Amino acid sequence: MKHKITFLAVSAALSTLVSVANVQASSHREAPNITRMPTLDATDFYLFNSYEPGREGYVTLIANYIPLQDAYGGPNYFAMDPAAVYSIHIDNDGDAAANLSFHFRFSNSLVNDGDGVKLPIGPEGNQKMVAVPLKNVGGIGAGNSASLNFIENYTLELTSGNSSSMLMPSGATTFTKPYDYVGDKTFGDAAAYQAYADQYLYDVAIPGCDAMARVFVGQRKDPFVVNLGETFDLVNYVPVEGDSAPGAGDAGGFPGGITQSSANDDLRDKNVTALAIEVPKACVTGGGNGVIGAWTTASLPQARLLNPNANFARPEVNGGAMVQVSRLSNPLVNELVIGLADKDKFNSSKPAEDGQFADYVTHPSLPALLNILFKDAVNATLGTNIDDLAPSNFPRNDLVAAFLTGVAGVNQLATVTPSEMLRLNTAIPATPAAMQSAFGVAGDDLAGFPNGRRPGDDVVDIALRVVMGALCHDIPVAGQPTNLGFCAPEDAPVGNVPFTDGAPLNASMLDAAFPYLLTPLAGSPN
Repeated sequence: MKHKITFLAVSAALSTLVSVANVQASSHREAPNITRMPTLDATDFYLFNSYEPGREGYVTLIANYIPLQDAYGGPNYFAMDPAAVYSIHIDNDGDAAANLSFHFRFSNSLVNDGDGVKLPIGPEGNQKMVAVPLKNVGGIGAGNSASLNFIENYTLELTSGNSSSMLMPSGATTFTKPYDYVGDKTFGDAAAYQAYADQYLYDVAIPGCDAMARVFVGQRKDPFVVNLGETFDLVNYVPVEGDSAPGAGDAGGFPGGITQSSANDDLRDKNVTALAIEVPKACVTGGGNGVIGAWTTASLPQARLLNPNANFARPEVNGGAMVQVSRLSNPLVNELVIGLADKDKFNSSKPAEDGQFADYVTHPSLPALLNILFKDAVNATLGTNIDDLAPSNFPRNDLVAAFLTGVAGVNQLATVTPSEMLRLNTAIPATPAAMQSAFGVAGDDLAGFPNGRRPGDDVVDIALRVVMGALCHDIPVAGQPTNLGFCAPEDAPVGNVPFTDGAPLNASMLDAAFPYLLTPLAGSPN
């Protein structure tokens, strides 16, 4: 495309283009094979310029794993897989290969040299020391983990090119993952649990980096909101705003349309396990143009042999090369874009190999599915005779440009290699939490999705609107309605409709400091 588009116009386009691949967002149980390995299932990935006050020179990356955690899911709760490697990768030169990778490896152990807590059982003189069945045997708090029977530690390795370094926490000998929030009898209350978990927020020195990084790994409230069950029941609601404006309560929108309510969020009572790292910008941009691409993966050894005489220390034997079984960057790519036959292939693929999935972007099937589900109802409600609700501009080259390459001047890396990554321009200043728009770039907030992704960015509503053709209609550019020239209004008959899943999300629902995600929900209400 040879004509020139202003930075602001391209920014507005970006907010809609990339998000077409993310209708609904999040990635819970998105591929057949990963459903069998929930501890390796990445749910959401976030990449953004840190907006905690005083941390303007940092980038935050958060990879969430183990979906749909019920807080009461004891007695074993949600430990990570000790055979796996969980990685966060950064590409800073555009070759779709990692220049930096942070690798997390977990181990778990029982106290008392692996024997665990034992209690004397039986009458005096005939007692036996018997191991307890629980992971904790009493109260736990900040500075007091004596009653904890089960301990989860991890190592953190940084690889860059052919070199690698084992990173160490400042002031500690090992990284520890806090025990999950089993309930208030164990921890006291949410504030006490947070004080306990805060002990495991570490400063970390990175070789060649002048400033310290920060790391936290632990259970958090799932930050994502989505009308999950109703959506996958063939979109069992009218996905158009039913009020004149979100939250107006006046039923002045689309007749029968869904309205905003936290009750529409099926993840409101779920927790997740977060791997969060905050790194100085100068340490991740390398010699590139200040734009980075990032993604998270989880891998297992190629062979796993079950131990027929399993015990805590050795339930199986693992060996062979590490095999990638989970991959995530932009949300819900695998869940609602990639065809069912290729979902496991996507999870095992590298970004540089994404040309094999191009048809799913140039000819996305989701708009056709929505047309099948809603065309008759829309025509009946509006008294129209629309032949096809889906956009008709094929191939969707506009989507390819943003989804696989980034946009020049906004989030395109120095070298362009078509690949699926979440891209962030580190030179665009972070927007303070109180001033963020949940619509990111589309809400005149250049620091938000899809220029990276913050926990409070409502990618769901953005995506629903774009997949049905919002880009073909005028969008605000510097306050003026502007068509960006990728397609025309007649190409998308419902592209100007305010589609929504009815589950609201914004930055006020999150913390405004690292690791940004809220204290997890308690496993017991008492």
